Amino acid sequence: ALSGMLYYMMTVVLGLLCVMAVYLTIIKVVGKRSPFAFLKQIRNAQLIAFSTSSSSATMPVTLKVAEEEVKVNPIVSRFVVPLGTTINMDGTALYQAIATVFLAQVFHIDLSLGDMLVVLITAIAASVGTPGTPGVGIVVLATILSTVGIPVEGIAIIIGVDRLLDMCRTTVNVTGDLTASVVLERLVGKKLTQKEKV
Repeated sequence: ALSGMLYYMMTVVLGLLCVMAVYLTIIKVVGKRSPFAFLKQIRNAQLIAFSTSSSSATMPVTLKVAEEEVKVNPIVSRFVVPLGTTINMDGTALYQAIATVFLAQVFHIDLSLGDMLVVLITAIAASVGTPGTPGVGIVVLATILSTVGIPVEGIAIIIGVDRLLDMCRTTVNVTGDLTASVVLERLVGKKLTQKEKV
């Protein structure tokens, strides 16, 4: 049982690291910035996100980091970060998909390709409306499990490690918000600066 949980946790963390790698690639290719410098600039927001497991609680720090450290135009950051806190939950969607597959294996339930598509669509759609508060992902996971016929009681198996994984996925979510701010700044930042001068 413990080795199974270890594999589950490692799979979630590896998936979150892949999402983080995609964000850093976007920073390099689209944002034209050094990924290492970017990580150094946003470390305060990441630490708060990791310790609180809440995108909403981290939002003031995320805004401050975006404007003072990453040098994003306040017009861009004050639009992207609050919006991202609500709808940019990539880490949460990934976690819910992996947790569903894990619990399906625990209960020896074979998920068809159609079931997997339902899980993916439901996880993505549910993560868009998930509040940025700790532990809400478990409630959404219960909905996804019931949709594909997996016993909701299985949540009791993974709830012991959920807090640690919640901390990790919140860090990824906040990094995604800051990545989106950099990308939008790159695309429209100069136009906004010119309008401000006029």
